[in-house]
Amino acid sequence: MTEFTIAASILSANLACLGTETTAILNAGANIIHFDVMDNHYVPNLTFGPMICEALRKYGITAPIDVHLMTKPVDNLIIDFAKAGANYISFHPEASEHIDRSLQLIRSLGCKAGLAFNPATPLDYLEYVLDKIDLILLMSVNPGFGGQQFIASSISKIKTVRQLLISNKLENIHLEVDGGIKQDNIRAIAAAGTDTFVVGSEIFAQKHKNYQTIITNLRTELAKSTK
Repeated sequence: MTEFTIAASILSANLACLGTETTAILNAGANIIHFDVMDNHYVPNLTFGPMICEALRKYGITAPIDVHLMTKPVDNLIIDFAKAGANYISFHPEASEHIDRSLQLIRSLGCKAGLAFNPATPLDYLEYVLDKIDLILLMSVNPGFGGQQFIASSISKIKTVRQLLISNKLENIHLEVDGGIKQDNIRAIAAAGTDTFVVGSEIFAQKHKNYQTIITNLRTELAKSTK
């Protein structure tokens, strides 16, 4: 059976009490913490830097931290986030002058390397770097803001990547999807071939903030995708 990973995006958390929020979401069943790092340059909006990652480690967060760099350039931030305690670091191919070198940099610092694709970005880059990545991140919304609606055409892109991994016998590479994932669509997203799900507003933007119930419902839907 597929092992599904829920990556809680703290972009939608209450940033005034981030340590408490992060602890609560992990206790509720999230597997990893997802950082949406935006620079107000490569994408609109400005979010987290390495100091926030380091602060969560000092607070006592030991769960894996998954850093998605929506920035340009990327290499200096790769180094800084690795030092701050990141486990996974992904970047967009358009944001690096030398994709192969940036991927090697991530791995040389002891982190898992990921390549991220916007909805309209072709997958051609993968042909040349599959041996250097541990994670493929597909954006199912246009990056820059939380709370957007899932782009339906992303399903076919997920299927294409999953088939690529199967045909190359590289199913150890994680396929992560980020954007608009909710209880009513997570089953279809999983059935298309996703194993890691970035979920933000669906978890945090809840009136009563019953995180455990929300994550349990998500996992119930995921279980149905394998039947």
